[in-house]
Amino acid sequence: MFRRSTPPTLSAKEMAMQLLSRRDHGQYELQQKLVQKGYSDDDIHQALNFCAELNYLDDLRFAKSQVRQHVAKGHGERRIRQELNQKRVAESVVEQALNEEPQDWFELASLAANKKFKGRKAADQKEYAKQVRFLQYRGYSFEQISHALSQDGEIGMD
Repeated sequence: MFRRSTPPTLSAKEMAMQLLSRRDHGQYELQQKLVQKGYSDDDIHQALNFCAELNYLDDLRFAKSQVRQHVAKGHGERRIRQELNQKRVAESVVEQALNEEPQDWFELASLAANKKFKGRKAADQKEYAKQVRFLQYRGYSFEQISHALSQDGEIGMD
């Protein structure tokens, strides 16, 4: 990973606090930002521990925030899990965040489909496949997609 050649002017703790004051970060994400800014591994470790002890750094709070943000963007559970896994949030924390931020994924898939396709049913198989791919990319399961694209809102295709 890239490290700065000039030494940072703030301490690792100060920089971590500054980053966390802007928005929540996951532990891995914050660690990577501090590495990029050129702090030593020991300084980074101390800064992360300091922030965690003061409850400024909390992976569960970060994960719940990410769930809310992704739901607002119309993303499904699979996409949210993938994003959090890429940010190296522990699977148990992801599971807890999803449980503490419950969603009706079927309803969200329907809302995403209606927003994108304006409630129009696919005219042919090619258009239907395009709609399915869109909702898959958004992170919805086949059952949720099938529900969203059915005319009467019941699970299954017409």
